[in-house]
Amino acid sequence: MSDSGDESGMALDAIFVEPPRPPSPEPTIAVYSRDKFHNAKSINNTQDDWSNIEIRLVGSHPLWGHHLWNASRSFASYLDIHCELYRGLSVLELGAGGALPGIVAARNGAQTVVLTDYPDTSLIDNITFNVQKNIPTGDLPRVHVQGYIWGHPVEPLLRVVESKEFDLIIMSDLIFNHSQHDALLNTCDLTLSKRCSSAASNENNARSSHSIGPCLLVFYTHHRPHLAHRDMEFFVKAKERGWFCEEILTEKFPPMFPEDPGEEEVRATVHGWRLTRIQEKK
Repeated sequence: MSDSGDESGMALDAIFVEPPRPPSPEPTIAVYSRDKFHNAKSINNTQDDWSNIEIRLVGSHPLWGHHLWNASRSFASYLDIHCELYRGLSVLELGAGGALPGIVAARNGAQTVVLTDYPDTSLIDNITFNVQKNIPTGDLPRVHVQGYIWGHPVEPLLRVVESKEFDLIIMSDLIFNHSQHDALLNTCDLTLSKRCSSAASNENNARSSHSIGPCLLVFYTHHRPHLAHRDMEFFVKAKERGWFCEEILTEKFPPMFPEDPGEEEVRATVHGWRLTRIQEKK
């Protein structure tokens, strides 16, 4: 989408202010192997074995869509294990990139899945390609691909959801965009179901409860360890807005960019957080 002069702050260089890496020159295919779930079948197609998912990645893009990030792989595995979070419910993926986590949610029985990224033709067309390749034809009406700028009006996202709200929002490797923390949280505030999980009725029982309810899942890696404190400001802001934040997962991977500076242990770790609304006391 081209930028107009009266839409300040909407240009790519305004939203994604981090210095870009040299882009990869050609489209690539990354494979997510569901080895832990090799006997698993898709919910609506019980004879359809999907032990591997092929994700096409754009050849180059300033929004980093040419990588299948470790956080995305970890996210896909987590969603494979925790189908109870979304089966028969509605899911929104922000900054989907190759859309692996959202595709896993759709294959595992989510009622409605909306996959979004910046409204750039190459990104949106690539997500559409991955959906058409990995989602059975009969299930395609449940999966919607949309261009969306974080913090903008959410009505287009909610239009395809019968309840006009989402039960689960997923974000993979987005919080390194420090300038966009407020915009991301604004969108989540307006789209996640207002039903409070009993796990979030207060901060004390939230730590011990495993109740199912609407939530925001945020997976990420501190790719720049010296800016990890800036990444974590996302959760500080979320708490100020009335979200309960808890870390639910850490997982080690080979670091994606071994030549990068900073402690390798930090760059090799994926973190997963669950955010739920704190129920106001009556």
